[in-house]
Amino acid sequence: MNCSISGEVPEEPVISKKSGLLFEKRLIERHISDYGKCPITGEPLTNEDIIPINTGKIVKPRPVQAASIPGMLGMFQIEWDSLMLSNFALEQQLHTARQELSHALYQHDAACRVIARLKKERDEARTQLSQAERQFPISISAQTEAVVSNGKRSADGEDLGPDKKKARSGISSSIITELKDCNALLSQQRKKRQTPLTLASVDTLERYTQISSHPLHKTSKPGILSIDIHRSKDIIASGGVDTNAVVFDRAAGQIVSTLSGHTKKITSVRFVDRDDILLTGSADKTVRIWQGSENGDYNCRHVLKDHNAEIEAVTVNATNNYFVTASLDNTWCFYDLSAGVCLTQVSDSSESEGYSSAAFHPDGLILGTGTSEALVKIWDVTTEKNFASFDGHVGPVTAVSFSENGYFLATAASDGVKLWDLRKLRNFRTISPYETQTHTNSVDFDHSGNYLALGGSDMRVYQVANVKSEWNCIKVFPDLSGTGKVTSVKFGPDAKYVAVGSMDRNLRIFGLPVEDSSDS
Repeated sequence: MNCSISGEVPEEPVISKKSGLLFEKRLIERHISDYGKCPITGEPLTNEDIIPINTGKIVKPRPVQAASIPGMLGMFQIEWDSLMLSNFALEQQLHTARQELSHALYQHDAACRVIARLKKERDEARTQLSQAERQFPISISAQTEAVVSNGKRSADGEDLGPDKKKARSGISSSIITELKDCNALLSQQRKKRQTPLTLASVDTLERYTQISSHPLHKTSKPGILSIDIHRSKDIIASGGVDTNAVVFDRAAGQIVSTLSGHTKKITSVRFVDRDDILLTGSADKTVRIWQGSENGDYNCRHVLKDHNAEIEAVTVNATNNYFVTASLDNTWCFYDLSAGVCLTQVSDSSESEGYSSAAFHPDGLILGTGTSEALVKIWDVTTEKNFASFDGHVGPVTAVSFSENGYFLATAASDGVKLWDLRKLRNFRTISPYETQTHTNSVDFDHSGNYLALGGSDMRVYQVANVKSEWNCIKVFPDLSGTGKVTSVKFGPDAKYVAVGSMDRNLRIFGLPVEDSSDS
C-alpha cells in the first residue's frame, strides 16, 4: 500500500477516519497544519481524524523497483549511467584546466623574458646617464666661461675662498629680513595657539596598535632610514638602504611614486609643506629636489653636489623657501629652494667631527645640529655663528627635534634621549629607556608639542610635561620587524597615528583599530 500523497510506501502509515485513505504521517500532518483539509477529498481534516497503523519495524518497506530482479537491474543501470556522465564531465574540466595552466605558464615565461630585457635596458641607460652626468660639467666648462651651478666647478677667473672652495654669495640682507619677519609672526601666533580639539587624547594613544604594514622597499637591501609626513596631504615619504625614496598614500594604502637616482642609501627625506616638493639626502654626497606632478610622479629638479662626505640630515626652514643640509664633512649648507643654489656653507674650524643630525627651530632662526662625537650645537642662521653647545651624550647624536612650544629640544644618542631647556640652555631631563648596548635612533615631537616619540629597540610615546614635572611613558610598541632596530618615528596629523620605519622593508602604521576609530 502506498501513500496517497507521495505514492511511496510509507514508513509511518496513518489512515483517515473520514476518507479511509492511507498517508505518510509526517506529510499529512504538515498538510493539515497548512490547509486543515484532506489533500485528496478536500474535506475538513484534523490530527484527531488520522489513526496510526502498526507495522513491523524489523524490515523496512522496500521501493517497488527493488522488489524484483529486473527492477534492481534497472536501478543499477541508472546509477551506472549517471556515474559515467559525472566522470566524463570531470575529465572535460581537467582537460580545460590543463589547457589554461599551459597558457598561463607560457605567458609567465614570456613576461619574465620581457622583464629581464627591460631590466637590462634600464641598467644600460642608467650607466649611460651616469657617464653623461660625469662628462656634462666638463664639456660645459670647456665651451663657456660661465659659472657651473651647485658649486662643483668654477669657471676660469672665478673667485675662490681661502679653502679653495667656491665663494658663496652668502645670506643676503633681504633673506635675513624674511627670516626675521617669519620668526616674529610665528612667535606671536604661538602665544595665542591652543591645543587643537582634534588632537588624539592620552587614552586614545594607549589603545594604539599596529593597523597596517606596507612593504615599500626592496628585499635585497632592506632598511628604512628616514620618514616624513606631508601633514596637509597625509602622504608619507620613506628613504631606504636600497637607494630609493618612496612616496606612499596612507589613506589609499598604495605607493604614489618611487624615486630613483641616488647611488647610495638615502639618509634623510623631508617634504616642503608649501609645495608638492620632496628633498632627499644621501650617502652619495648629493641632495636631490623632487617636484611632484599632477599624475603623482616626482621629477628630479636639482641635484646638489656641495658636500664632500655623506649627507646625514635635511631640514626645511619655516618660510618653506630655504633648507639646510648637514654632512659628515663637518659643514652645513644653507640653500635657496627655488633656485637650487647653496647660499652659504658653514664649517666649524674648532672641531673635526662631522654632523650626524640637524633640525630647524619651529620659528626658523635657530638651527640645531648633532655631531658624530656626542656634541649638540645651536646656531644662529642669520649670523652663521654657533652660540651654544651641549655635551653629555655618549656616541653620535642620531636625531634632533624641537618642540612646537619653542622652549624644548630633544636629542637622541646611544645613551638615550636628553631634553634641553632653550631658555636657560641646560639639560633638565634624561630618558634612558634601553640598555647601554642599545642606541636610540630617532626622536620626534608631534606638531602640537604634546607628545614625544622615540625609537630604538622598540618605539615609545611620552606625554610632554614642563621642566619640573615627570614625562610619563604612555605606550610602548614592540618592534614587529624582528630586527630590533627602529630607525625613524613620525607623528601623523593631530597624532592620529604614528609612522614607524625599521631595518626591514616595511613601513608600519600604529593607530586605533577600525572598530575603535568608529567608536571614537
